[in-house]
Amino acid sequence: MIPKFEGLIAAPFTPMNEKGEVVYERIPAYYNFLKQNKVVGAFINGSTGEGVSLTQKERMKSAEQWVAAARENPGMKIINLVGGTSYAACIENAQHSARTGMDAIALLAPYYFKPSGAGQLAEFVARVAETVPQMPVYFYHIPVLTGCYVSMYDFLKEAAPAIPNLAGIKYTHEDFMDFQSCINFRNGKYDMLWGRDENLLSALVLGTRSGVGSTYNYAAPLYYKLIEAFDNGDLVLARKLQQKAIDMIRLLGKYGGIATGKAYMRYVGIDCGEFRSPVKNMSHDDYRKFTEDVKTLAMEEEFSKYISS
Repeated sequence: MIPKFEGLIAAPFTPMNEKGEVVYERIPAYYNFLKQNKVVGAFINGSTGEGVSLTQKERMKSAEQWVAAARENPGMKIINLVGGTSYAACIENAQHSARTGMDAIALLAPYYFKPSGAGQLAEFVARVAETVPQMPVYFYHIPVLTGCYVSMYDFLKEAAPAIPNLAGIKYTHEDFMDFQSCINFRNGKYDMLWGRDENLLSALVLGTRSGVGSTYNYAAPLYYKLIEAFDNGDLVLARKLQQKAIDMIRLLGKYGGIATGKAYMRYVGIDCGEFRSPVKNMSHDDYRKFTEDVKTLAMEEEFSKYISS
């Protein structure tokens, strides 16, 4: 059995400068910031990290920096999303991850030529996983972006006998029936990481003990309070805290979407720059309005704290 995660895994943003270049030197401070806020892992080069907008070299160099930061200050595990469209490129990234000392890798479904069913999807993942047999491999299920709506329960039935190093799934979808079936597949063998921050409480009810999310970058204390309330049986408080998270997440949509996450990071003291094109970034005037809206959330105690080291 591959050890399962317990706690919050952040999906870090990739720090950029004003020219849209990756600023690798900011990664160690970013790592320490997450660790200070009790985050147990980092899922790098994912959607939040703009992995699909980075070059192979950029993804590899970023991975090296995150692993180096973990060696310098142990305590967080690093999962690297190695890609999804070309299995040859995924293999290149996966083997680099193994040489670098990454804790695990993750794979997306091919999102241009899409697999027609669970068998094809499992075959694609297996082609990459078999090249790094000692490394835990996660599948990243996010059909709203990949367009691959294969049932993950069906995927596990195909993948279980074919991929011995399959660790689990990062599940970013709203099919709770499918998710629960995956949790209970083969007596709970696989690590099911919930990927929708706005309904983490619902996933806790079904049995998950870990989630991967962008808002855990800057609001980890809020979610740990939620988890504590749930564990203590205080569902009234847990629902109240989940609503706080939803109110916070609504501002993402109000100010343009995923790039607003970097504005939240700036608000808590970590400058990650802006997103690469074609993602829309907010204007200076919108950032001023955004900060005023954030203050109305009355969440200062629930935001992650930046402690300069």
